[in-house]
Amino acid sequence: MSTPTRTPASIPRTSREIRLASRPTGAPGAENFDLVHADIPADLADGEILVRNDWMSVDPYMRGRMTDVPSYIPPFQLGVALEGSAVGEVVASRAPAVPAGATVSHFAGWREYAALDAAAVSVVDTALAPAEAYLGALGTTGLTAYAAVTEVAPVQEGDVVFVSAAAGAVGSVAGQLARRLGAARVIGSAGGPAKTAKLLDDFGFDAALDYKAAPIAEQLAKAAPEGIDIYLDHVGGDHLEAAIDAARPGARFALIGAISAYNATAPVPGPTNLFQAYTKELSLRGLLVNSYFRLFPDWIKQGAAWLADGTLHTEQTVVHGLDHAPAAFLGVLSGASMGKMLVRLDSGGAK
Repeated sequence: MSTPTRTPASIPRTSREIRLASRPTGAPGAENFDLVHADIPADLADGEILVRNDWMSVDPYMRGRMTDVPSYIPPFQLGVALEGSAVGEVVASRAPAVPAGATVSHFAGWREYAALDAAAVSVVDTALAPAEAYLGALGTTGLTAYAAVTEVAPVQEGDVVFVSAAAGAVGSVAGQLARRLGAARVIGSAGGPAKTAKLLDDFGFDAALDYKAAPIAEQLAKAAPEGIDIYLDHVGGDHLEAAIDAARPGARFALIGAISAYNATAPVPGPTNLFQAYTKELSLRGLLVNSYFRLFPDWIKQGAAWLADGTLHTEQTVVHGLDHAPAAFLGVLSGASMGKMLVRLDSGGAK
């Protein structure tokens, strides 16, 4: 093993990172986060790289990790930098397969610089798509949508599809994919007239339901008077109950998220009409994206082609600066974003 070499002199001694300061009860707030300076390793061991993060993602599932309860992914630790998807440039490398200058995606977001084992990153092709696309349509966001409509609740020719949180990062892509797979009618729900207009004008939905304007069950019954075949659930609660009511016999549901319950402080009741799932012989199947990583190569190839020719439309809400990452995350939970919420980092706070 060779002697470790110091990282380039142009790299600062410290960088900023966001740590979990306390665990929220109910809705999280700015007080649950700390912005601190952390040392950047002066040396890298064999097989390690140092990444300067350029973009990071904030996502609804992170709310669950703020609570210290067992789940499919470990909770965030107090006093430790949060984690999440990020892309950046390798600025120092002791791994021949991942040289300095490469752009990589990884899971050490919420910080400006990350020292990582090269095996923990994926080199991304920025000639195929911009780096930030690998956090959105070409990242786990797009993969979730693809897995939902092809494997979890596969869309068939002539289906009527309902997508909740349809102006969000996953829902907006999923609705477009459903159309490509032959759906006869694609219905989306979103909050407010700006988002519902976006569903119709840019994402190609046939009907857009504003859940802030009237009960979602009433709106869905009018939009799909003969029922739905597919429901892609990101909300839970009243949306799931409405979808069960509207479901045709044999309908397929992909249970992707339940953002309506993420800040609950007491057990959340299930749908009052769940017995209809029995009598209608519905399929309700959960989706964890890490179970579908095998689909990534196919999805990136196909999704990148659709992005390039403009037939897959995406939206981004961009917040600038690591210090604004907590606010961006809180905005995702409150519905403030359109499409994918991203944080554009800079190294202005490093020294």
